[in-house]
Amino acid sequence: MEVDCGTNISFKGEENITVYNSSDWAERGFCNKCGSHLFYRLKENNQHQVPVGLFDDQKLFVFESQVFIDKKPSFYSFANQTKALTEAEIFEMYAPS
Repeated sequence: MEVDCGTNISFKGEENITVYNSSDWAERGFCNKCGSHLFYRLKENNQHQVPVGLFDDQKLFVFESQVFIDKKPSFYSFANQTKALTEAEIFEMYAPS
């Protein structure tokens, strides 16, 4: 689960972050000390998605959407209703034109 953190985001200890070019439209940031995933960033607009587990206070977050829902394992389902996007819908939204 990730939190949409917008485009104006900064990290302490940026020298410890390694960025991996994960697709034509996005990059992923990792801690180069322990390997923890730190963010997913869209190249086109610098939009950052940050794992919810990195935040101390998670009470204010609302679970609103699921991505790649057609790739989800069949053995679980979340209780609340969310927007559900398929792989094709995600690729259509973010693939470079």
